[in-house]
Order: sequence, then C-alpha cells, then structure tokens
Amino acid sequence: MTAEILTIPCRSDNYAFLMRCSETGTVALFDAPEAAPVLAALAEKGWKLDLVFLTHHHPDHVEGLAELQAEHSPKIIGAKLDKDRLPPLDIEVVEGDTVSVGALKGVVYDVSGHTINHVAFCFQGAMFTGDSLMALGCGRVFEGTMEMMWESLSKLASQPADTMVYSGHEYTQANGQFAITVEQENTDLQARIADIADKRGQGIATVPSLLALELATNPFLRAGTAERFGEIRAAKDGF
Repeated sequence: MTAEILTIPCRSDNYAFLMRCSETGTVALFDAPEAAPVLAALAEKGWKLDLVFLTHHHPDHVEGLAELQAEHSPKIIGAKLDKDRLPPLDIEVVEGDTVSVGALKGVVYDVSGHTINHVAFCFQGAMFTGDSLMALGCGRVFEGTMEMMWESLSKLASQPADTMVYSGHEYTQANGQFAITVEQENTDLQARIADIADKRGQGIATVPSLLALELATNPFLRAGTAERFGEIRAAKDGF
C-alpha cells in the first residue's frame, strides 16, 4: 500500500489516524476524537482533509468532527445502520462495501460488540478498528453479546498477518497487565510487555500494532471459542 499514515494522539488516551494516498494526494481521517491535534498535523503537512471515516458513534470518536468540517469540509463516511446515532453522513456503508482513499481500496466490516453497528475499515496493510480489536485487548462489550464480539474479532484476525492494526486508544500497557494473568508462560507476551514498558517510558505510542503480534499475544484473539472469549472479557471487566 502506497500511503503515509500518521498516528495522532487526542484527548487523554485516544488516537486518530490520517492516511494520505501517495498516488492522488487524497487525505482521510479515521475517527475524530478532537479537532486541534488533527488540524495541527494537517497544517504541518500542508494537507487538505478530504474524507473522515467513523468507526462508531461514541463521543470520544466523533466530537472533533464539527470543527474539522468547518475548516476542511470533508465527506463523512460511516455505518448506514447506525446513521441515527452518528453525525450526518455523506456516504453510508454496510459490511462488504468497498471504500476508497484515492487509489487505496478498503473493505468495510461489521464488528459489532463494543457497540451495535460498529465498523472497521480494512485496507491492504492497514486496518482501522476503533474500539473493536485493540492493541493487546478489545473494547468492552457494551451493546452486543460476547458471541457477537468474538465473531467480529475473528473477522479481523483473518486479515493478512502483516496488517497493521490502527486502534482507538493507548490502553496497551494496562491491557498487558491483564493479559499476562491469562497466559503467564507466553514468552512472546512477556517480551511484548517489556517492549511496551520501554516505549511508554519514552512517551512512544504503542499503536499501531502488527496483527501477527496480536495473534501471538492478545488473549482475546487467542481464546479459541466464544465461550472462552466471554470468560476472558468478563475477567478483564473486573480486573
């Protein structure tokens, strides 16, 4: 994939992502937690914002949108089935639809669980997962069922292992503290926790993460069954 992707810290622990197609210069934002950091990144790069993709309706993923629209007038893309809870959409999408950022093509996946009608956008080499699959974790199951969330994570786990996972929050260190209680003998996980501690000590983001690494260390992807996933998610909720 010929693209430049920027990870932009927002609020206290959110991330937004800017992706620019190298061929056409088209620029897309994935989620809009806060406007100021995104506008600063756009100004520094000299980019115009053309598109905004929304993964779900929660305020910490959409609150920056109005100010971004005032400055750049991008087209807004989000789930057709959740349009009543999202800001007004220019392009409504459902699972299986193809989306474009210039010459870059992505596929929409329904990844309900954290919320109903949460979507992820999967491009070659990069997937934008919001609060579904997260670095060393997954979103809390607020609206869906454990079975639904397991199905959603399984869709994302089936993407090519060299895909980078662009998820919505810097929760990785806390996720690691829980993950090690599930798989104490996982040496890949032990090494990852040490690497995370080093990065966070230097103020370095742990997002994006490599899907292959998630498959090797993320207890929610490694559950094997929806029932076991539900047990692990319930344990995390009370951790």
